[in-house]
Amino acid sequence: MAMDENGYRTGDTRMDVTNAGRVLVVDDDKHAVEILYRLLQKEGFEVLRAQSGKEALATVAAENVDVILLDVMMPEMDGFAVCEALRAAERTREIPIILLTAKDDMETRVLGMKLGVSEFLTKPINKRELFTRIRAQLHQRGLEHGIVSLVDRVD
Repeated sequence: MAMDENGYRTGDTRMDVTNAGRVLVVDDDKHAVEILYRLLQKEGFEVLRAQSGKEALATVAAENVDVILLDVMMPEMDGFAVCEALRAAERTREIPIILLTAKDDMETRVLGMKLGVSEFLTKPINKRELFTRIRAQLHQRGLEHGIVSLVDRVD
């Protein structure tokens, strides 16, 4: 089967990049944030940036975000604390979180799952996997919103 330049089978239906979703990238490493920002923007996503947990929480309080890419290891407020805060707030509890981790150990994954993390990506990040996981989360979120809309209409 033929593949395009991004590794997708030709003929695959993919999300229109003009409606690709709004992604918040959270990492204390400004170079990592900039690399992800450029990759995601080039792929058609609207990208917001935060370099700390507190900045991430302030961003989601002020902006609508569709998916969050969240580093685990950050000073002051690590990714797990950010997850807890996001899941505790009504407005942000349903936002998919993709946890970025340098440690691919079971303890990190189990804690992340308990906190409601949607996906895990181990650094260094493979860009095809990154785009695929973000699109999968956006697709799932769209399906969930569609179901809620249908239920609201039935009621």
